[in-house]
Amino acid sequence: MRLSRVVLLLVCGLIALWLVAPTLVVIPLSFTSQQSLAFPPTGLSLRWYENFFASPQWIGGLLNSLQIGLMVAVIATVIGTAAAYGLMKIAGFRKAASNNLLLLPMLVPGVIFAVGVYAIFLRLHLVGTLPGFLLAHTVLAIPFVVVPVTSVLASYDEQLERAAWVCGAGKLKAFLSVTLPVIAPGVTAGFLFAFITSFDEVIVSLFISNPYLQTLPVRMFTSLQREVDPTIAAAATIIMLITTAAAAVGVLARAKRSKTNV
Repeated sequence: MRLSRVVLLLVCGLIALWLVAPTLVVIPLSFTSQQSLAFPPTGLSLRWYENFFASPQWIGGLLNSLQIGLMVAVIATVIGTAAAYGLMKIAGFRKAASNNLLLLPMLVPGVIFAVGVYAIFLRLHLVGTLPGFLLAHTVLAIPFVVVPVTSVLASYDEQLERAAWVCGAGKLKAFLSVTLPVIAPGVTAGFLFAFITSFDEVIVSLFISNPYLQTLPVRMFTSLQREVDPTIAAAATIIMLITTAAAAVGVLARAKRSKTNV
């Protein structure tokens, strides 16, 4: 192996360690036997996970996050895929303007977006409601679907779709039977990104939640204001495991599809 390649791998490994190290510290903290978040832990225990799964508030937050995350992922994937497909059909200023508009939620600071959403939802009586969470999180998740689907569509040969039209397929059938299978990796990645975006979203959720409908990140934030014990580390570890598993599923699905195509 060449020296330059070894140096490159070493630098990449150090950067990766620097990025994930603060996150990984949470895992041993969740198994500590102490009452505080002292690192490193002096003893190991599962008591904080038992505390998490025995608490209706923590379990309720987890179930709310899973429910909202899955529903947002489905809605955002449908809308984001349709938007990316529409962008492929236009050009020039309309395409640039539409693309920037779709990606705007990624660029606007979360607090500013949350204040605006709260003001509108307060007037519409959507604060603390499931439809309110779905609307707000879907807006945030759509850009994370548009980006990977647009990326896949950039290499898509539109002649395949035209061939389906010539063979008698309608536009919807041609899209579902020809285009969608080709861009499936991008759609799958968008679905997973949308789920992760909703599942661990906290700023907007803080503004639009109420004591009866809280997501897990909101429950973690509010628990910090009242009590600080390693249960929050257990909750953070569970969030990390779920989001990592979602990302791993996407990578494995893409790898399997690439292997099948070969």
